[in-house]
Amino acid sequence: MCADKPSTVTAPNWQPAKSEDLDSINNVADSIHLELPERPEVFAEKFNLFPRGCYVLKQDGVTLGYGLSHPWMLNDIPPLDAFLRRLPTTPACLYVHDVAILPRARSHGSAGKYIELMTKLAKGIGISSLALVSVYGTDSLWARYGFKVIFDAALVPKLASYGDTAKYMIRRL
Repeated sequence: MCADKPSTVTAPNWQPAKSEDLDSINNVADSIHLELPERPEVFAEKFNLFPRGCYVLKQDGVTLGYGLSHPWMLNDIPPLDAFLRRLPTTPACLYVHDVAILPRARSHGSAGKYIELMTKLAKGIGISSLALVSVYGTDSLWARYGFKVIFDAALVPKLASYGDTAKYMIRRL
């Protein structure tokens, strides 16, 4: 009778992003967001403005995803592929700009784990809401983590750069 060998494959885990991770973040973005591209400089700016909200999902040293968040204002959606220039002095939410996970790393609950990290971060800096724009019909995924779709006609023009399926969602902490 053969004994089972222990698995040497580790589950993907979130790690704080470093500046040297920006190339791999861009590579993941380019492979997932074919219809919603953003320039590498836009990702770099988000990292430089608020590195505490930037994480990479790694498995055995390989980047399989990323999450980018930054303080922002509620009901004020930053245009896609645009520079923020600066963060608000009195933010009302932690804006989850993007959580992108390659297909081979999905179904480990990684999106929820990133939201847990951002919830802890938001509470730690005195912010009581998370906000995001759901794309590609992922609003049901985000609803599982407590996000609710906000219907506001004033948001429609701001959502345009995120595609036809974009929905603005908020999670109160």
